[in-house]
Amino acid sequence: MKYISLNHNSAPTSFKKAVINGLAPDKGLYFPEKNVKLPVSFVESLKSLNDVEICYEVIRSYIGDEIPKNKLLEIIKDTISFKIPLKKIEQSIYSLELFHGPTLAFKDIGAKFMASCLNYFKDSYTSKKITVLVATSGDTGGAVAKGFSNTKDIDVCILYPKGKISEVQKKQITTNGSYVNAIEVEGDFDLCQSMVKKAFNDEEINRNIALTSANSINIARWLPQMFYYFLAYKKINNKRNVFSVPSGNFGNICAGILAKSMGLPIDHFIAATNINDTIPRYIKEGIFEPNNTYPTISNAMDVSNPSNFVRIQKIYNNDLQKIRKNISGFSYDDKTTKQAIKKLFTSENYLTDPHSAIGYLGLKEYMGSKNDDTLNGIFISTAHSIKFKDVVEDTISSKIKYPASIKNILNKESNYQSIGSYSELKEILLNRN
Repeated sequence: MKYISLNHNSAPTSFKKAVINGLAPDKGLYFPEKNVKLPVSFVESLKSLNDVEICYEVIRSYIGDEIPKNKLLEIIKDTISFKIPLKKIEQSIYSLELFHGPTLAFKDIGAKFMASCLNYFKDSYTSKKITVLVATSGDTGGAVAKGFSNTKDIDVCILYPKGKISEVQKKQITTNGSYVNAIEVEGDFDLCQSMVKKAFNDEEINRNIALTSANSINIARWLPQMFYYFLAYKKINNKRNVFSVPSGNFGNICAGILAKSMGLPIDHFIAATNINDTIPRYIKEGIFEPNNTYPTISNAMDVSNPSNFVRIQKIYNNDLQKIRKNISGFSYDDKTTKQAIKKLFTSENYLTDPHSAIGYLGLKEYMGSKNDDTLNGIFISTAHSIKFKDVVEDTISSKIKYPASIKNILNKESNYQSIGSYSELKEILLNRN
């Protein structure tokens, strides 16, 4: 499999080079050059296969022989080493819980897979030290830091917006070993992301450092997110299935859409956002017009210009009517989000975080409009409620217990640097090297 740039000004490249580079030389996102179609017999036999076998069949065509089968199976087994339960919440409404990994967020899957791939490739590709440069609006930072904890000779540099991530998220980013450089930015996530992109464009930095990204723009972070759509399908009955995905940078829902394009029977997708509603507005009005980014209690979705949407447009050949046929978009404010958290807790005895609650809201709105008992609705539960302890406890008027993995880091000293400009980031990167 070769990978093309969606800016269409770079030559196709291998999976290995796409993983190492992060972005294409023309700064476009990489995308598979060919469509992959799974045999109908494979999809029909999902319920009889083990999870590692399923994930291997899903990903192998995108990697080819660049990672030997035995090594790839080992990477997959390590990537999905924690439980991914599908819980029934209401009649025909299910929660796919992706928060049982080491940092209690769905991004553990992509971060671990990417770290393992990069670690496998690094010695055969470059003599320069590799630096993983990533911007986070919440959960990516902790997942990436943990994902790279067992790799050697790879630095991790994480930018996060000051005052706009939860205290637990900050602890997960700022209490790691010396391989992680945590950088607090005076600004929002979009500023963090623009600094990362500027660094990738900086010739002086690239002469001295082998930069790659661990945001979902990196194909090794993005592609394995298909796994849990297949694993969810394995667990559920054979009704038509709708997935509602809390969406910030749109990598997660894009992976689901790619899974559908491969042959997984998914009836419809719901892009559920907070008030940063660029994509729901685009789907409804046909105008792509990002506004300023506004802070919300679902901070990981405080993104007004999602990078991965260009991949979704590629899958649908920039056909807005096809997008509308396959994706509905809904947005919710903080008040409505809190109402959903409280309703799920009091009526269903189900504890959820603000992002997952928005996924639930989008699913309920769509299912209510269809009134179709042949549909199953699955909302993606992206993070453990403890990561948003203050908001959730205030909303449900009850205390949440800390999981052991969080208790262990709460009293650790936070180590980070503060910056307000790109020049400061550049100085840190060059001096660190």
